[in-house]
Amino acid sequence: MFRSETRPIDELIFEIFRVNDRLIALGDATVKEFGLTSARWLVLGAVAISPTPLTVAQVARNMGLSRQAVQRLANEMSATGLLELRDNPNDRRARIIVLTAEGTDAYDAALARWREDWTGAMEEILSDEELVATMRILRRLRGLVQSRPWGRPADI
Repeated sequence: MFRSETRPIDELIFEIFRVNDRLIALGDATVKEFGLTSARWLVLGAVAISPTPLTVAQVARNMGLSRQAVQRLANEMSATGLLELRDNPNDRRARIIVLTAEGTDAYDAALARWREDWTGAMEEILSDEELVATMRILRRLRGLVQSRPWGRPADI
């Protein structure tokens, strides 16, 4: 069987997959006591850090999730009182997501716990310069993969 040589970009992508998998598992364990999952925390965070109200589609696009997944999470969290879906004055079909006081408390508590449990350890092994350089690289990679429709590049 032919096996091609592994290139650095291949190793980087597989390492991103491995880190992502562990971050999701750590996130789930860290925020569980606040009634959250990593996915719910991600949606709450997208809304919390945005300077303007966001629609489901905007949250999905910003966080690299499917619109359907964000809609399902928004509906669940609306039912549990973590957020509200309000009418959008700019588009009647696309409601905006707004954190409730309970949602803000859950997000803040989860973030504080994450920082207490993990941020310090991460900052011990990565300098600010390394963090900034890594974010720059990951944002460039995200920009590339988000700029292409689904499918193989040769099919596009």
